Amino acid sequence: MNSSIFINRARFYAFHGVMPQESRVGADYEVTLEVGYDFSEAMATDEVDCTISYADLYAVLERQMAVPSRLLEHVAGRIVKAIVDDYPQVEWVDLSVVKVNPPMGAHCDGAGVHLHLINDKTEK
Repeated sequence: MNSSIFINRARFYAFHGVMPQESRVGADYEVTLEVGYDFSEAMATDEVDCTISYADLYAVLERQMAVPSRLLEHVAGRIVKAIVDDYPQVEWVDLSVVKVNPPMGAHCDGAGVHLHLINDKTEK
């Protein structure tokens, strides 16, 4: 089975960036997260203990977005690591972190990073 849950375009105000004003003033960010895992047991039982809570995943996003970083790549890496560490049943993670109005003199809807991680538990 290929199944996943997701949080679409969660909004945060955070202090990430290379430019000094970015760490002082902050900016708006949108984070989209999709987490793949087998939730067939939750489908059959209707028990919340058999799934991963959206609220718990959001709490991971909130915690990690609150930690200032220079690079969005670093933020994305921390988020994915925290999810895989907290939820070993996760098979893959898709994550996008977008700075809504990046200070680069361009008119665009945002700039950011996308990370797709396959949690291959067989590699040591």
